[in-house]
Amino acid sequence: MKKRLLSVVLVFVLVAGSLLGCQKKDTKPSKQEETVKKVKLDPNNPVSISVWHYYNGAQQAAFDELVSTFNTSVGQEMGIYVEGKSLGKIQTLEKSLLDSAQGVVGAEKLPDIFSAYSDTAYEVSKKTKLVNLKEYISKAELKKYVDGYIQEGYLMPNDELYLFPIAKSTEITMINKTDWEPFAKETGCTLDDLSTMEGIVKVAERYYNWTDALTPDVPNDGKAFYGRDAMANYIILGLRQMGTQIFEVKKDKVEVNIPKSQVKRLWDNYYVPYVKGYFKALGRFRSDDVKTGDILAYTGSSSSAQYFPDALVVDEKKTPIDFDLISAPIMKGGEKIYVSQGAGMAVTKSTPQREYASTIFLKWFTQPENNLRFSCASSYMPVTKKAHDMKMVDKVVKQYQLNIHPKSYSCLKTVMDDKNTKG
Repeated sequence: MKKRLLSVVLVFVLVAGSLLGCQKKDTKPSKQEETVKKVKLDPNNPVSISVWHYYNGAQQAAFDELVSTFNTSVGQEMGIYVEGKSLGKIQTLEKSLLDSAQGVVGAEKLPDIFSAYSDTAYEVSKKTKLVNLKEYISKAELKKYVDGYIQEGYLMPNDELYLFPIAKSTEITMINKTDWEPFAKETGCTLDDLSTMEGIVKVAERYYNWTDALTPDVPNDGKAFYGRDAMANYIILGLRQMGTQIFEVKKDKVEVNIPKSQVKRLWDNYYVPYVKGYFKALGRFRSDDVKTGDILAYTGSSSSAQYFPDALVVDEKKTPIDFDLISAPIMKGGEKIYVSQGAGMAVTKSTPQREYASTIFLKWFTQPENNLRFSCASSYMPVTKKAHDMKMVDKVVKQYQLNIHPKSYSCLKTVMDDKNTKG
């Protein structure tokens, strides 16, 4: 009996000790918590935060609306006022950022927050200091975001986070459904045939021959079927899908891997169809070529979905068309690997108050409901794990009575379903 009592007491002591140990460990503030605790914001004297971005049209309208919502809610309560500024396009934004960082005469002062891809952010960081966002954003908070998106923000191998994801895009394939259906019905082609690049080439050849046969008295007048916006994505992703990392860093040196057999596959399924007239690229974007009837389908950024034309414009005549949207093709037999695109947000070094206020806004903007409001208007993908769910999309659309474009909705569904299927 004494032995049993002693055992119970010993177990109690061990459990109590472990609980006390956990309590002691949990109550010790992290470096990030200590930094945040020192920062004081005053609602009576709000901090004004400037944001430079490159959003246009519906994207800019959605961004501005969210900024306004922030300013009249969390911003007003905490003492933060955010002012957004669109510089029109990414090239203009990049030049303005570099001019400001280098102190070019006439250049504006760098904003508190700016949109940038990693190369531009890295160049800016060489001229002026950027905030290590981990000073203000905890590990627990970072775990809520898609891992790959966060990893893109580490510009240098020093475990410092300089770019924060707020919206991302991938690639999708969009098809002129109206003109696809009679061709598919007569030839037996299906959308599944477009799941690989090799399949697209075969369909494109059949489409060229089919359209050529429509006018037997005019030889060699077949039409192109397909185009692609980003050639670099095709090459880099194509190699990755076939198991090759084109750029690898080994012992601080970059190695370039270009297996001849794989490159020939890429050539045969991209350049050769262009030469034969099965693929085409005429306008600035392939959606332009769909609009003029020069191609039937294209692969491009998911954020371009809403720009897919509603009608063909040929010889000043408008003909309404419907659309289909599917996942971007992969190399036959390859791994399902897709591109992740979209600029992140960097924060410039200033004062603890301004830096902290900047991160408060970024975290608010990327909360699932807020982020999805932007996604529904822009066709960009949300960046948190929780938001990658169509049930969540439907909830946000209903709650905020959003007038989401069918193309944007279809795009979000296609990408999210594909991501969830791949796990």
